[in-house]
Amino acid sequence: MADSLLYHHGNVALQEEFDSRKLAERMESTIIRTGFSDSDKEFIENALFFFLATANARGEPDCSFKGGMPGFARVLAPDELVFPDYDGNGMFKSLGNIAVNPSVGLLFIDMGEKPRRVRVNGEARISRDDPLMQSFAGAQLLVHVRPRVIFPNCPRYISTPASGTPSEYAPRPDYDPPEPAWKGFDAFTDAVPPRRR
Repeated sequence: MADSLLYHHGNVALQEEFDSRKLAERMESTIIRTGFSDSDKEFIENALFFFLATANARGEPDCSFKGGMPGFARVLAPDELVFPDYDGNGMFKSLGNIAVNPSVGLLFIDMGEKPRRVRVNGEARISRDDPLMQSFAGAQLLVHVRPRVIFPNCPRYISTPASGTPSEYAPRPDYDPPEPAWKGFDAFTDAVPPRRR
């Protein structure tokens, strides 16, 4: 756990309680990365939105929706992502938090026919007089993110908004949801704990 990019003692305690420690370790060794892949770049740069989690200096969290045209979030290098700050309500909740606590979490989601999501946890910094600003129409500031960890996240509970129906994996009374396909992948099958009822 000391070398973990992802887990701390709170995570591990629950993993042990729910018998998912082996799976969690396998996921960290298999799907976690510290640099953006070409696939990450393509996915992120085609996104119309993402969710940004920040916290103030006391650790009190905030989560914001960030949206724009495809390409408003850009992967400049394997270790750098940038996105613009647009005119908003003037509260500067996210950027104010970044100014005092640079730790951020970004969640990119595609809710289409083949749902997908990618999480990026890292350190952010705000830039004002940035030459890149000219390439972001409407930007008043830019936020650069250096990833600490990047990983895909199981999309099974993502519903397609146009369908108006919840995900087939969403628990509900008198329904036995199917297991997601990834639990049957060779890399994970021996590490998946039995489902709790």
